[in-house]
Amino acid sequence: MDETEDLEILLTNDDGIGSVGIRALHDALTEVGNVTVVAPADDQSAVGRAISTEVEIEEHELGYAIQGTPSDCVVAGLEAIGPYPDLVVSGCNRGANLGQYVLGRSGTVSAAVEAAFFGVPAIAVSLYVPTGDLAFHEIEVTREDYAEAVRATEYLAERALSEGVFDDADYLNVNAPVPDDEPAGMTITSPSHVYDMDATHNGDSITLHDRIWERMATAEINDPDGTDRRAVVHGNISVSPLTAPHTTEHHDALDTLVGDYEHR
Repeated sequence: MDETEDLEILLTNDDGIGSVGIRALHDALTEVGNVTVVAPADDQSAVGRAISTEVEIEEHELGYAIQGTPSDCVVAGLEAIGPYPDLVVSGCNRGANLGQYVLGRSGTVSAAVEAAFFGVPAIAVSLYVPTGDLAFHEIEVTREDYAEAVRATEYLAERALSEGVFDDADYLNVNAPVPDDEPAGMTITSPSHVYDMDATHNGDSITLHDRIWERMATAEINDPDGTDRRAVVHGNISVSPLTAPHTTEHHDALDTLVGDYEHR
């Protein structure tokens, strides 16, 4: 990127183009660079990196609404709509995207991963919404609740490229708490490995239950220091620098197994 040129930002999400979170990010990021919004026309939460072969597109007051997934939006934005961005930002998601097991499920994070495969740096941004005794869908989230997430995203978008952050990371997974009395700090984290899913057979249906959310609601988590969930539950902004392409490693046991295949 030529430092004399304005930063080109492609903004997307998985909550849909009408969500409060994407509007909050859009308004802030227009102070940083030129923002092109290409986002799903409706809610596409938890679709992972699902991709379509053809999608409908409509103009929207923020940019373009795509009848498709977050990954569709990134591919369409980069290859068909333009201008070609220096940075892709995905969010701000209503609900946290924390823990290693969530990364492949999240549409928000998947949009950042899609950008990374194109070689475009990306930031995925999510808001941790404490639920307490309420169900998640019962929690009302206002524009003001995104203030910490917006502040962190604007800061990173403005500085991460020029400071060389993406020389070693393909994308950043950012999770922010709702505002408190004091501004939240920012800490570098790694995704937690702790996993706690179960399933219950109820006659003709099976209920899948993510127990991690119960722990987060009570702040009774056993994630080690330095992990994303611990940082956010304790009121900090979590920034996980991640890489997207899958890598292979040498394994002696697999070498032996493959070598013996033709002799079985």
